[in-house]
Parts: sequence; C-alpha cells; structure tokens
Amino acid sequence: MKKGFNGASLVGSWSFLVGLVLAVLLGLGLTGPYQATMLWIVFLLGIVVGLLNVTHDETGAFLTGGTVLALISFLGVEAGVFDAVAPVIGNILRGILTLFVPATIIVALKSVFSLAKA
Repeated sequence: MKKGFNGASLVGSWSFLVGLVLAVLLGLGLTGPYQATMLWIVFLLGIVVGLLNVTHDETGAFLTGGTVLALISFLGVEAGVFDAVAPVIGNILRGILTLFVPATIIVALKSVFSLAKA
C-alpha cells in the first residue's frame, strides 16, 4: 500500500469517480424518472468528495481548478453558448456543477477553518 492510503481516501476517490459518471449521465438525460434522485446523489457525492478526497496539500490546486470550472461552466450555461451548437454539453456541465460546487464549498470552508486555527 502506498504511504498515506486509508479507507477515507478510497471512499473519496470512488465518490469522485461515481459522481462524475452520474453527472455525465444526468447531462445526457439517461436518468429518466430518477433524475431528481440522481441529482441529490450527485450533490451528496460532491459533499463527500470535498470532505474526504482533497488533502491539505491539494487544497490550493483544487480550489483554483474547481472555482474556474464552476465559474466558466456556469457562465457558458447561462450565456447559452452551447444551446445552438450542442445543448447536451450544457446539460453535462450542469451535472458537473452539481458535483463540483458543493465539493469546492466544503474544501474552501476547510481551508478557512485551517487558516483560522493557525
């Protein structure tokens, strides 16, 4: 086993992978009548990712990447950039936002609390 490997990191890693796959399935519209349930699952997986998947050393990179991804995705969706070209891309970005926004908020809160302790 590699150094620093534990059950929480395994759960966090799987949560990210499963959340990303479900976010794409949501975006593709393949969830049918389970769309509301899937949306909540992706949201809760985002919280798990934020709590378990990002280490202290990865916080800065995750916050930068997560914030840029969330902002650009949101702006692209709101501006309707993908509506004429490929509406499915906008839907996939909405699903990814559902995963990344809670994860980014949790990591940002953890970072602020960490700074407050110092």
